[in-house]
Amino acid sequence: MVTVESFRELVGKDVFTDRGLYCGRVADLDLDIERFRVRGILIDVARGSYLAKFVGAKKGVVVPFHIVQSIGDIVIIKSISVPSELKEESE
Repeated sequence: MVTVESFRELVGKDVFTDRGLYCGRVADLDLDIERFRVRGILIDVARGSYLAKFVGAKKGVVVPFHIVQSIGDIVIIKSISVPSELKEESE
């Protein structure tokens, strides 16, 4: 059973990809109150981290909850890659 306490414990946990690359820390949760579901987690992206390569200087990034693979002492998310069209636009 998910409780408010378990949500509170999630905030502040380190976030890594399934390949072991550091992304940042959980800052908050994005909740869908009408459906009683977690839509995503808000990550404070660490400068120079794996996730920072995709979002630049943006601090808080919402990661859809279906990308979260595991929650324990740390949070593990699926590795993501940027489509080649977006890479070309940013260069």
